[in-house]
Amino acid sequence: MFGSEVVPFLLLVFLGVSMAIIYHGENTRVVDLTFAMNASTVYWPGSPDFNFTILNRQEIGNHWYEANYFSTAEHGGTHLDAPAHFSKGKWRTHEIPVERLVGPGVIIDVRSKATANHDYRVHIPDIEVWESKYGNIPQGAIVLMNSGWTKRYPDKSLVFNSENTTDPETFHFPAFHEDAVKWLIQHRNISIVGVDTPSLDYGQTKTFPVHQLLGANNIIGLENVAYLDKVPEHSAIIFAGVTKLYDGSGGPARVIAIYTIDSSNYNTLITISIITSIITVVLSLLIFRFCRLG
Repeated sequence: MFGSEVVPFLLLVFLGVSMAIIYHGENTRVVDLTFAMNASTVYWPGSPDFNFTILNRQEIGNHWYEANYFSTAEHGGTHLDAPAHFSKGKWRTHEIPVERLVGPGVIIDVRSKATANHDYRVHIPDIEVWESKYGNIPQGAIVLMNSGWTKRYPDKSLVFNSENTTDPETFHFPAFHEDAVKWLIQHRNISIVGVDTPSLDYGQTKTFPVHQLLGANNIIGLENVAYLDKVPEHSAIIFAGVTKLYDGSGGPARVIAIYTIDSSNYNTLITISIITSIITVVLSLLIFRFCRLG
């Protein structure tokens, strides 16, 4: 069994770990980056509307019971594009490795540029500005454009920025430029590229080059990502949950961000706490031994 000197040591370690866990929880934020799916869900033209049917919602015997049926196209609301969406032979939804659905968040803020130019596309200099602030984009990153488009959802005329919401030729909204995506593919190891608009290609595209590039390189896409203004530009972890739909080309996603408030200060405090705990333990053991000898 443990010697008597070890007991206070274990108690102090337990106390220190508990305090670290409590501190961590108090400083962690979880943000939902997902629009709810309902009758207002925005789909690309040609998709069937969302359907939600109540099968049961009643008292049965001594308990309440609910069950529903719903149907939806894959590419509507906040959703994921599997690489197969625009590239034959690449990953379908069920084939996406789960580790590719989580990664460090990289939020490219182009809100002012998108306000001035609704057809704005994220270019390489926008990425370079981010890296000048935070360093190189980390491996496995989830790179998301924040154009401020969230406030337009779910009004179709505002989301597509057109009075004719069934004609893509009239659409005007920002997205990524293919040169920026090529650069990310060639120079950084990324898992996902996403936007807060209806498409990874801007509204006036005719050939969807960004979709094609991402698909060909087995990189996942996210569209209609919500509330990116609630997430820091760096230091968040992004999760993109999607139903493991067999043979799917995508699917509705539940996108979540988790981050720590003032992460640099948090790391400093944790380091100080560890050092303080070690000093306390050593002093406690010395005092305990001195008292026994006395």
